[in-house]
Amino acid sequence: MAILVCGGAGYIGSHMVDELLKNNETPIVVDNLRTGHRQAVPAQVKFYQEDIRDSKAMDKIFTENKIEAVIHFAACSLVGESMEKPLLYLNNNVYGMQVLLETMVKHKVDKIVFSSSAATYGEPKRIPIKETDTTEPTNPYGESKLIMEKMMKWVSLIHSVRYVSLRYFNVAGASEDGHIGEDHKQESHLVPIILQVPLKKRKAITIYGQDYPTKDGTCIRDYVHVVDLADAHMRAINYLRKGGSSDIFNLGSGNGFSVKEMIEAARKATGEEIPVIVGARRAGDPAKLVASSEKAGKILGWKAKYTDMESIIKTAWKWHKKHPNGFDE
Repeated sequence: MAILVCGGAGYIGSHMVDELLKNNETPIVVDNLRTGHRQAVPAQVKFYQEDIRDSKAMDKIFTENKIEAVIHFAACSLVGESMEKPLLYLNNNVYGMQVLLETMVKHKVDKIVFSSSAATYGEPKRIPIKETDTTEPTNPYGESKLIMEKMMKWVSLIHSVRYVSLRYFNVAGASEDGHIGEDHKQESHLVPIILQVPLKKRKAITIYGQDYPTKDGTCIRDYVHVVDLADAHMRAINYLRKGGSSDIFNLGSGNGFSVKEMIEAARKATGEEIPVIVGARRAGDPAKLVASSEKAGKILGWKAKYTDMESIIKTAWKWHKKHPNGFDE
């Protein structure tokens, strides 16, 4: 039987497809290519260029294939954009989940692993953040992810569709051999933005505020390697296969890295000078976000293998050097 990867042509989704193939699974990808890349999906993998909000298209996919489980990455995911276009995020993310769950119930597919977000927590009350902490999103993106989790909860209770929701923090890195990596039309992630400097695409990296109550005055974030994330999703699928009950897990390295530490790690990883400009703080940036992944360790047996930031950035640098213009080359 196959595993349907929604959003499988995107950054994390394509690494998930890679992980499934390594585990001798049969992935099928559905992606509207709004932010994904067809080149990121191996030729041997069945691919549907469809939008998950299209119920007829989804019904066709589930009818044509014997699908055992779904891994769901397909969503709009830019916090800033969500503040400008809240209805786009609610329509794409929430309605997309509705159609997906309706199709799963109709075709009696009872397992889903969901790509959620630390944005469901909002401003943390304590560090490290635990799954039991209050969820008060501060933007429509985080709100949409929380609504999607609640939709799965009720469908799980009423239709016995078991789910695992994985709330993760900042994602970084690329496949070790450099054949797939991060390529966004609107880049908002710190690591690829830093690497644009040695790629000669920008003259310097801007630090937004260096007067935060942290060890060096810059924001601290928890980063997890994209390959470690894919491993966690694979473990979640196997957990559900063994009869595991619906649950929510944080995924992070457990280590916080400041913006200055990230830039220094990038200098070491690339061997390049990376000039810095200090700008004003951005509204809504918490000083520190670090996850507790203790629960994922206990129940899923998951632990981040990549904990050294220089090593994480080296994999990203390998990809970006090979593909300076991303997949569009």
